[in-house]
Order: sequence, then C-alpha cells, then structure tokens
Amino acid sequence: MSPFYQFGFFGESTSLSFAFAIGVGFGFFLERAGFGSSTKLAAQFYGRDLAVFKVMFTAIVTAMLGLFWLAWTGVLDLSRVNVLPTYFLPQLVGGLIFGVGFVTGGYCPGTCAVAAVTGKMDGWIHLAGMMAGILLFGELYPALEGFYNSSAMGKISLDTLLGVPYGAAVFLIVVLALGGFYFAEKIEKRFTSVRSGS
Repeated sequence: MSPFYQFGFFGESTSLSFAFAIGVGFGFFLERAGFGSSTKLAAQFYGRDLAVFKVMFTAIVTAMLGLFWLAWTGVLDLSRVNVLPTYFLPQLVGGLIFGVGFVTGGYCPGTCAVAAVTGKMDGWIHLAGMMAGILLFGELYPALEGFYNSSAMGKISLDTLLGVPYGAAVFLIVVLALGGFYFAEKIEKRFTSVRSGS
C-alpha cells in the first residue's frame, strides 16, 4: 500500500484500514499453517518439522524475485525501497536474544500474537513478556544508546557486501533456497525414519 499512500491515492485512515486488514489476513494464514502452536514452531530447532524455515525462505525468495523483476522491467524504482541501516554488534546481540527466546518459548512476536488471539495462554504470556521487554528497553535506552548506535555500517545489501552484480546476488539466494529446501526435506525424512525405528 506504500506507493498508493505516498502518491496520494488514499489518506491515512484508509492506509490504517488496509494495514489492519493485511494484519488480520497475515494472522489468519499463520494460524491456518499451524504457526500459532509453539510445539510446531519449536520443532524446527530439533529437525522434526522445518515448515517455518521453508515458509520463511519461500517468502524471502518470492519478495526478492518480485522486486528484481519489477525493477528490471522498469515498474519499480529500487532506490525508493527503504533499506534499514546495519548496526552490526547491537543487531547481532538482538538476534541472539531473539533466537534464545524463540528456542525456549517457541514463539516469535507475530506467532505469539496469533496464539494469544486464538486463546492460548502461553501466547498471552509471551505477548506480555514482549511488551514488558519493549517497555524495559524504552526505559533503559539512555544507558544503552551508545551501544545501540555502535558499529554502524550504513545501508548495505548482499550484492554490495560481496561486490557482485545485483542479479548474481539474487541467483545466489535462489540457489541457497533450493539447497535449503532439499536438505530440509532430507533432515525431516531422517528424523521421521529414526522415530519410526526404520
């Protein structure tokens, strides 16, 4: 909806309505895919069910290819797509905290909201914990500001980081995705065969 809002096709209230509808739709499909269950989500870390990995990689590749072809055909100006700046150390620490929380609790922010809305108590507990963490970070931000803004690398992308053409970086990610899907299937089949005793 961003370009339509930016170019004045509709106002802020319509934009918020679209955001709400997209959020409800996203939550609905997460729940239908089983991602409102901490058991299913945590299973990926034990090799039992890599559906989350496959869905997320599929989403990344789909969006990436969409952007690539829209830019190549001149429909989209990639320079107008916002890329968040990289702060290596604080984002690394944030990723580790996120990962530990995901492994131990079985939810990410979106899936815990889906679980909470569908009445799961562990979803409500994780949602409350997330909100508490946000409030705590806000209170501690003055003390953490130096670290939060450290190791700034600017707006970087894989092609600039590797020094390769944009198309080559896209091709590399597609190859990685295909390899990831292949090995994910192998891991799941191996786990299933071990559990069945064959």
